[in-house]
Amino acid sequence: MTTSARSDAPAAGETVLDDATLVARARDGEIRAYEQLVLRFQGPMYRLALRMLGNKGDAEDVVQEVFLIAWRRLDQLQEDAAFVGWLYRMTTNRCLNVIRARKPVADVELDLRESEGSAGRPDRAAETSAQMTALTGALDQLTAEQRACWLLREVHGRSYEEIAKAIGATTTAVRGRIARARAQLAEVMAPWR
Repeated sequence: MTTSARSDAPAAGETVLDDATLVARARDGEIRAYEQLVLRFQGPMYRLALRMLGNKGDAEDVVQEVFLIAWRRLDQLQEDAAFVGWLYRMTTNRCLNVIRARKPVADVELDLRESEGSAGRPDRAAETSAQMTALTGALDQLTAEQRACWLLREVHGRSYEEIAKAIGATTTAVRGRIARARAQLAEVMAPWR
């Protein structure tokens, strides 16, 4: 007997499949494969949408819509390995559309992971909270395109080429937006160094 992969879906935790394999299986109609993709990428897409939109409800709506559209259009994806970039592109574009349709709300709740290390130290927790509030305010001052580029690069680690595809701009424009965003954020955050 061999331990090679079987053609049927693995039980939870049995085998971790790569993204391209899951996409191929999902395209063939295997719902469990698509569920694994959703579980794998819903967190990063939600965090991106939340930071871009500053509203939990809007971020949830965007992410839900993106995964629904991705499921419906999965057969249009040219390369299985391009799935993640495709998700980032759809999420970013949906967020930009929401931002263009309304005035952004200022009270962004950033990821609370940064304050977990300060458990039991109220002074550290207060300082971290103040820093996050300042960063939220600084992010709100960026243009929507600058914020998207900065978040995709600095928080989600996407390449300049991936960001350019996601927002429909050149890599030169992306580099410029990120540079301006970094300069503006550095200026606002200088008192926290």
